[in-house]
This record gives sequence, C-alpha cells and structure tokens, in this order.
Amino acid sequence: MKSHAIRLAGPHEVCLMLGGVCRQRLNQLAAKPGFPPPLITLEMGRVWLAPEVEAWIAAHPNPRAARNRPT
Repeated sequence: MKSHAIRLAGPHEVCLMLGGVCRQRLNQLAAKPGFPPPLITLEMGRVWLAPEVEAWIAAHPNPRAARNRPT
C-alpha cells in the first residue's frame, strides 16, 4: 500500500528552506503576491504545504537578493 503523506512546514522550516532567512524576511516574502498562502493558521503560527513553498523557491532562486529589487 502506498503512503500519501502530506508534507507541512511551519515558519521555522520555511525560513530554513529559504536559505536561513529570519522570520521578519519570511513575513515580507509571505506578504508579496505569488507567495503560497498558508494552508492554515494555528495558535502557534502559519503552516504551509512544503511542496508549494519548494515550487515558489524554484521560481525565485534567491529570496535574499529579492529584497533589494524594486517591486
């Protein structure tokens, strides 16, 4: 039988996926159009589907540099 595990990521994991950015930078990126919305927001914070964040990262390979680009 095949397992269909859902991969989730909280703020700490997403910060690491983004190359070790701080939570403030994650909040900036998450507020931009195109960043995947959280699957759910719990008392402990937002929770994303990890594959959606990975797809966003693949399309935006340098999120740290993106902060200096005009929007």
